[in-house]
Amino acid sequence: MPGAAGPDRAAFRQQLDAAIESIDAQLRAAHEAREQALPACRRVIRAAGSSIRSVHRLEADRAAALAAEAEAALREAQEALAPFPEVAYAGFLHDAEKEYAEARFTAALVAGGVLPGPAELGVAPASWLRGLAEAASELRRHALDRLRDGDLTAAETLLGVMDDAYDSLMAIDYPDAITNGLRRTVDALRAVLERTRGDVTATAVQARLQRALEEAQGI
Repeated sequence: MPGAAGPDRAAFRQQLDAAIESIDAQLRAAHEAREQALPACRRVIRAAGSSIRSVHRLEADRAAALAAEAEAALREAQEALAPFPEVAYAGFLHDAEKEYAEARFTAALVAGGVLPGPAELGVAPASWLRGLAEAASELRRHALDRLRDGDLTAAETLLGVMDDAYDSLMAIDYPDAITNGLRRTVDALRAVLERTRGDVTATAVQARLQRALEEAQGI
């Protein structure tokens, strides 16, 4: 029985070339978007980190300016990747969003302000959650600075904020594929929280002993 006739090779080659050309154009566009977004994300991370350091130095205006710089770079990256969700989900955009959220949260928590939500910040929910966890960890440095300044009340307030953030984040219990590794970040926060609790408690006990000694001596 004679075999079936093969495809018309000319027509097949034409179809194949058209498909490859279309796919190549799509991949080239995705690659160009990635190449544009990557340096923008690196700028986000640098500016956000500098903003957090400025918060700790009590340079509120500089911290706000750097956070605005981080936001501008983030929007550039988001716009470039919007048509290419498969590239946006690769991880580096999430990291940039998380760093930007962390910078905004650190400033808000130190100032006692209201936290902006994910929509207000323009970041994904998972980025918002991880940004909050890392901002809460950043409060340890600020609490220790306040202890060195002799401001135990401020340090205790910051410890309370860290506690509240940890308790709230512990209620989020989904796989890492959904939360981008939130559980590991929250576990790290717990360790930072306990160290900070120990430092604040030791200082509080020392302060009470000092007051008791001064009262006994009639000072």
